[in-house]
Amino acid sequence: MNRTYTPDKTLLNSTSLPRLKVRRKLWLQVHLWLGLGLGLFLAIIGLTGSVLVFWHELDEAINPGLYQASNYSHLSRKSLDELIAAASLAAPKGWVSASLDALHENGNAVFGFYYPEPNLTPEQAESLTIALDPSTAEVVSRRVFYHAWNPLKNSLVGFFFKLHYALFLGEIGVTIVGIFAVLFFVSTMSGLILWWPLTGNWKRVLTIKRKASTERFNHDLHQTAGFYSLIVLLVLLISGLYFNLPNQFRWLVERFSPLTADAKANPQPAPPVTNAVLENALRKITQQNPQAEAQFYSFSPDPTMPFTVCFRNVPELRPYVLDSRCYQLNRNTGDVLAITDPAHGSVGDVVMQWQWPLHSGQAFGWTGRILVCIAGLICPLLFVTGVIRWLQKRWAKQHRLAVRL
Repeated sequence: MNRTYTPDKTLLNSTSLPRLKVRRKLWLQVHLWLGLGLGLFLAIIGLTGSVLVFWHELDEAINPGLYQASNYSHLSRKSLDELIAAASLAAPKGWVSASLDALHENGNAVFGFYYPEPNLTPEQAESLTIALDPSTAEVVSRRVFYHAWNPLKNSLVGFFFKLHYALFLGEIGVTIVGIFAVLFFVSTMSGLILWWPLTGNWKRVLTIKRKASTERFNHDLHQTAGFYSLIVLLVLLISGLYFNLPNQFRWLVERFSPLTADAKANPQPAPPVTNAVLENALRKITQQNPQAEAQFYSFSPDPTMPFTVCFRNVPELRPYVLDSRCYQLNRNTGDVLAITDPAHGSVGDVVMQWQWPLHSGQAFGWTGRILVCIAGLICPLLFVTGVIRWLQKRWAKQHRLAVRL
């Protein structure tokens, strides 16, 4: 037997319903103007974010020569002294590396040294990457990652990164995108208010009507796409605040939970000429994490700043889902100054640790990355269907006025 939906008469006749409808009209205006004014930027940021979910794979596919290295294990790795010295020889005079990324693929690995530099030399670069074979310390590649002024001369992934987080507007662009994230959050929540069925007709708001008119199909597509991507979109917007407005995000988190002070805020005595103490400390930490992979090293050009090494796939952290651990070391003594992982620190510390894995989707492996990619692709869909809906309403209004005349 076919059943048709009958609205709840009590709800329809309640005195609260008219007030809810008035508020709904207000939120409709907020949602409309935020969507029309900023929707194109949301579409751009979402699309580029979808690409960047797989940036390592994309970069390797386009530039396979950048990732060619010998079979690797941490036992065969050259010392950091040797790797840093080899990278420095390949770098321009006066340029100092601040970090290296250890990329492991199919038993191979390269260590990519990142050289940030605000000057326009060499090659008008803002930053360079120099990749080494960690087993031989031989240079695999050198390239401009970010160009100083021409977006088209960035590396391909550098182009997407700059467009994603700064819209090619430099530091002011970073702040603007952070403010956009706040406004996108308001737009998303206003969309949820408009989606909520006042008459209790949940089937209408959760599905796309079959054999619907073009107008109805566009409306349902906009509505359902927004709802089913809501949680992921909100997570991405909140984590985007962490990257683009870090001080404000940190202040907000501290309102709910204290944060552990960063060891980098306390300079240490300058290290000796040799880094043997540091190398021994790194070897000891690697032995303590035998099944984990060293993924990232951060070292300030200032020798009084701590040295950071981060591991991924730490077995004892798998129950926390987030299985990465970072150590901050005193470069003079090799002492561990701080350990950052989900098992250490306050609730606020863990919230901060989760932001990058959530934003990139890496916290949940391929499932998380695919969800983040799909959410990014939904952003231009929401913009296009929203604009079409607005135009449909305008045309309908103009048609009614024409008929009256």
